[in-house]
Amino acid sequence: MEYTLTYSDGSGGWPSFYSYIPDWMIGMNNYFYTFKGGNLYRHNVNTNRNTFYYEWWLQLGNPDGAFTPSRVTSVFNDVPLENKLFKTLSLQGDDTWEAFPIETDIQNSGYIEKDWFQKKEQTYFAFIRNSGDVPAGTDEYALRSLNGVGRSQAVTGPAAATEVNFSISPLIQIGSIASVGDYLYYALPPTYGTPVLCGEITNIVQNYPAGDNYFVVDTTITGGSVPPIQNAYFLYVKNSVAESHGVLGHYCVFTLENDNTAKIELFAVESEVMKSFP
Repeated sequence: MEYTLTYSDGSGGWPSFYSYIPDWMIGMNNYFYTFKGGNLYRHNVNTNRNTFYYEWWLQLGNPDGAFTPSRVTSVFNDVPLENKLFKTLSLQGDDTWEAFPIETDIQNSGYIEKDWFQKKEQTYFAFIRNSGDVPAGTDEYALRSLNGVGRSQAVTGPAAATEVNFSISPLIQIGSIASVGDYLYYALPPTYGTPVLCGEITNIVQNYPAGDNYFVVDTTITGGSVPPIQNAYFLYVKNSVAESHGVLGHYCVFTLENDNTAKIELFAVESEVMKSFP
């Protein structure tokens, strides 16, 4: 993809890339002019921001090609030798931006939709969500959103409401971390290798005096399956959007995108970061 680069005397570098490709450019009387397709254009006077060479695109029969959203890419890299959890983004400016992708050296699934930002004390604030994959990718197995349970005692019931039962004596505790909406996986002997998606957890029943200790799972979701044996090893992955774990890594590269056609300003981007203690 081609870009037009601009040089900044203040930064001593080339900080900006523009989507328009002029045939010729010149500065005169404090204005910037470019030529495209035989037409002359004066920049920074159009009321519709991010719109370039509209007449030229019309000649090509593509009026939508004139507009390109604004994008800003930067990095958080404080204390680069420490592994950290990047929890939030806060924007100091007069509009919200979509944040995608939000990537680290460990994860590449973080994002924030534009409408998720809330204004707090003149700053737009939002938690970083993880898109995740269903079934989960191998890069997600080592993350804190995955938790093991143990080997099941019996797997019964219809596919849309499969009961995965666990022993009471000796007790295998499902625990309080699992929630409705999480995804249940199983691994098969003898190697207990790559987990296989069982389905989405729709209910959790823990009533030990009554002998109840099981998940209710919808195995009809895309990629879901009922285990072929009764005593597979089970684990679950938390719902990545609902839990808002953030993204884990030594640094965090983020890209912001704004499709506003009016003038907006962005002054600073911050993140709430905590050290990871594995």
